[in-house]
Amino acid sequence: MTSNPSSAQAPSPQIPDGFVALASGGPFIEHNGPLYVQHEGDVVRFGFRVERRHVNPMNNLHGGMMASFCDMLLPLSVHRKSTEVADRFLPTISLQIDYLAPAPLGAWVEGEADPLRITRSLVFAQGLVTADGVPCARVSGVFKIGPAAPQNAVE
Repeated sequence: MTSNPSSAQAPSPQIPDGFVALASGGPFIEHNGPLYVQHEGDVVRFGFRVERRHVNPMNNLHGGMMASFCDMLLPLSVHRKSTEVADRFLPTISLQIDYLAPAPLGAWVEGEADPLRITRSLVFAQGLVTADGVPCARVSGVFKIGPAAPQNAVE
């Protein structure tokens, strides 16, 4: 799947070339985002810039925001890489995150993920997140294959 250019915003100067605003995620991401996507061939990347509202008292990305990003990264990557579940809602059953390094205020956080296995009812996926190119989180998750999702939930 590719992003819908008519619904995507042009990236700001602080967003790396090739990334466009993601037109999905619902009210939670509208408030905590935006998230950006770059989809070129088989490569799918998601990212966001760490803003003041995303940080903890040490001016590093709050672990809860990293978890939220990872919880979007895995299923949205699967949507774009697997035609089997491209239009299905993938609620999280399990999410494991290893926090490897801090992502400081102003950093560009970017992640890539891949499906590992898709069964009749479950999706297993894993990914790696970097902050300005430095690995900062390793993530894996299990997702239930749910009903067809609203169109804007998987774009």
